Amino acid sequence: MKLARNCLRVRDAAGLADFYRKMLGMQPLGSDDRPAFGFHRDQCLLAFHEGAWAPYRAAKSDLYWKIGVTLRSLDPAVAYLRRQGWDVSDPFQFRDIGYMCHLHDPEGFAIELLQQGFEGNESPPGPGHPIGAQATLAHLTLRVTDIASARAFCETQLNMRLMSVQPVPEREFTLYFYAWSDEPLPDPDLESVANREWLWARPYTLLELQHLAGETRRTLPAEDAAGFAGLAYETDDGTLTYLPTSGLTAFG
Repeated sequence: MKLARNCLRVRDAAGLADFYRKMLGMQPLGSDDRPAFGFHRDQCLLAFHEGAWAPYRAAKSDLYWKIGVTLRSLDPAVAYLRRQGWDVSDPFQFRDIGYMCHLHDPEGFAIELLQQGFEGNESPPGPGHPIGAQATLAHLTLRVTDIASARAFCETQLNMRLMSVQPVPEREFTLYFYAWSDEPLPDPDLESVANREWLWARPYTLLELQHLAGETRRTLPAEDAAGFAGLAYETDDGTLTYLPTSGLTAFG
């Protein structure tokens, strides 16, 4: 099984698809009746659902946070986006988690670019599109307050495996990474820093849960508003199972 779709309700699906193709190097990898875009069919794809009356306005109370794109070499990707006139934050090494930066797409959805190796541990990006040729859509990130319910849903209902736990005590949050994978970890300790660069180099998409201590319940967009519209997972026989936001109450 794998995470297969990140569904976003937007105003202009065609315009947004154009951004992801040109700026990030994604390809149309869905079907004619269900278009979707990504870097590889084995990873999660973005599906844009039209119907929103206004651009997305991100709020800290949102259940949905971002997608994370991992890269072999971050700095050339940032330089490319800036040459195209795109606003990108300065790359920085965030603690012992990763070398990263952030930007927003034309409708306001957050994107994190994360180097697979820590700062100074880049690999050649390879030929082709400066981002698309070296990228993995690696993370779909949700913010949760009831971590016990969220973990139970992932582990019991979805049969996902907890791959990594990354506490950030000074900011009062902890990151939990889930996937359908039986790969052995470099270190069996889920909090081990030794697992992190290995994790960022996985060729599949992980579900990332950011548990914020003491926060209020997560919010979801109204049916006619831009925002997160749910996710889908795919079984080995190609069957897609969609989980709309109404089915993700355990993550609140």
